[in-house]
Amino acid sequence: QVQLVESGGGLVQAGGSLRLSCAASGRTLSSYTMGWFRQAPGKEREFVSSISWSGGTTYYGDSVKGRFTISRDNAKNTVYLQMNSLKPEDTAVYYCAANRVGDPRRAIIYNYWGQGTQVTVSS
Repeated sequence: QVQLVESGGGLVQAGGSLRLSCAASGRTLSSYTMGWFRQAPGKEREFVSSISWSGGTTYYGDSVKGRFTISRDNAKNTVYLQMNSLKPEDTAVYYCAANRVGDPRRAIIYNYWGQGTQVTVSS
């Protein structure tokens, strides 16, 4: 079992930055692909970004490309999402997730999920 806990969310003005963290316990994350997803009220869960176990392959959703950066520190069992130039439309609950196989851009393939952290961007 892998337990994931997100942190770093909060309220920020448009144009600001936040750094989300996802800390894992139970098992080492070094063999897992990690993803970030988000869900706004009344909307479907949306892929934000993913990173392979080695950190060598990353993907980003079209709406966050060039603004968000995913990274990981396997020694600390933690994954990060640096979010810059935030927009009101980035407001959502952000979730991290872990999996070993499958297309990392698809939520359905993830085995483990955190509880989420709220990000609110004011205009």
